Amino acid sequence: MLYGWCSGLLRRTSLVFAASGAGAGYTGGEWKVKLGWMVAVKAPMAKAPGPDQLTREQLLHWPKAELHCHLDGSLRLETMLDIARAEAKLDLLPADDVEGLQEILLKIDHSETLEAYLSWFRYTIPLMQTASALARIAYELAEDNARENVRYLEVRFGPILHTEEGLSLEAIIDAVLEGLSQAEKDFGIRTALIICGLRDRFESASLRQAELASAYRGKGVVAFDLAGGEAGHPPKHHLPAFYHARNNLLNMTIHAGESWGPDSIEQAIFVCGAHRIGHGTTLYQDLNLMQYFLDHQIPLEICPTSNVQTHIVQDLETHPLRQYVAFGIPVTVNTDNRLFSRTTVTDELWRVHTASAVPAHQMREIVLNGFRFSFLPWDEKQEMLRSVIAELPIPVSDRTPVW
Repeated sequence: MLYGWCSGLLRRTSLVFAASGAGAGYTGGEWKVKLGWMVAVKAPMAKAPGPDQLTREQLLHWPKAELHCHLDGSLRLETMLDIARAEAKLDLLPADDVEGLQEILLKIDHSETLEAYLSWFRYTIPLMQTASALARIAYELAEDNARENVRYLEVRFGPILHTEEGLSLEAIIDAVLEGLSQAEKDFGIRTALIICGLRDRFESASLRQAELASAYRGKGVVAFDLAGGEAGHPPKHHLPAFYHARNNLLNMTIHAGESWGPDSIEQAIFVCGAHRIGHGTTLYQDLNLMQYFLDHQIPLEICPTSNVQTHIVQDLETHPLRQYVAFGIPVTVNTDNRLFSRTTVTDELWRVHTASAVPAHQMREIVLNGFRFSFLPWDEKQEMLRSVIAELPIPVSDRTPVW
């Protein structure tokens, strides 16, 4: 019995090794089986070889999509200070100038847990309690994305966090949509909004967020999400919210497998009905589940720098995203929080290409996945994909997946 189980595991693992071989663009590092799952073994930083090597400037000019970006983690430092001064809230910030904030925010890299990382939102959420502040922050986030040629942006946030000064949930949504709409007119970017329920709140609160998302479906909101610390807060505790979202034909993406194991991912997919998985970093711990994601082409919203900051992975060299890409699981690369991770979509792609050693032909697919697995209506998605594919400098090859 034990021999049969081990043989099956080794057969499945050999498929992963084969997928990550030189023919699939795997460069540097190795994977070993330990207690029934793969673990990354750190290797020296590797770069994609010769013709498969890109420059950051090239990635900057590529058309891109961003599917996992938190509004309350993506403020400009100057805007934080402007709002704090205008609303007499400077005492809520750890510094009163940009340089001071920059220095203090470096400490986020030493967050010992996901929950410790999330505690940094105490500096941004109090500044997002008025309609004008919300509209400005949403506008600037879309502008920042447009300036690096992000063509499509899905922004997510939990409206319930912005009611401390009397705004209604509807007024909060309206303000964010107003900012995004104005940015669309000014910069030509396409945007959409994802409403988040929060793991550490009562299920009634998550249900209220799902109801709000449903009410705004077709009016700028495209999906419902569940966010927050995973430990002790499994997605199944919020089933009424997911049931409501599903019955109202909402798309669903759920933070899962970010700091918890594959069981969190299984719940998100099989119990709650998620169409995409936010992060999914621990998926590699279950080879059968990996195969399911491959067979059904379930996309992962990977946020590389954020995963390192929260110590979910040791570094980008051993991040499992390279393994997912080689295996054929649809991977998208995202910022998570532009402010806290001090990053952009271009920076994240550049780090994946260099530190994680994902070659150019696979970078092409990662970028296209951002459009393929967006929550755009089908016809609009196809139109955008045709436009983006025509602009990408890397043509289809025999290594390009058949879609």
